[in-house]
Amino acid sequence: MFPVNGHGRPMTHKNRTAHPSCPLSHCMALLGGAWTANILWYLSQGPRRFSELRGDIPLVSAKVLTQRLRALETQGLLSRASPSGTPHAVAYDLTGLGREFLPVLRAIADVGQHLQTLPEASLCPPAAPDQIACRSADNPLD
Repeated sequence: MFPVNGHGRPMTHKNRTAHPSCPLSHCMALLGGAWTANILWYLSQGPRRFSELRGDIPLVSAKVLTQRLRALETQGLLSRASPSGTPHAVAYDLTGLGREFLPVLRAIADVGQHLQTLPEASLCPPAAPDQIACRSADNPLD
């Protein structure tokens, strides 16, 4: 029998949640938000002001950037500080938890650089999210 939603209809795959003990799902819940990887990437160089981040990521709107920065601060990935003497100047910086994601982001960037050297015809379409399963930490290929 399929689980049902609040309207008595069967839940679709997109409404299912990952197993709470899955470490991959837990990390992706933090890293998977819109523009999150970009924000963490640019903050890896050190504290940045809002206007600097807007310049680094020109396709993100001010509203969305503000929402993402607030969410990342709430999640503990970055901190927000006002330098002394300038009440309206706010700088964002990575926390220890935010810095833990940097090796992963560097690895993704390395793969991205490699992909840029390949002819487009050799690239496969991205895997659907339901094709990525969380395996046990002891044997990730199970």
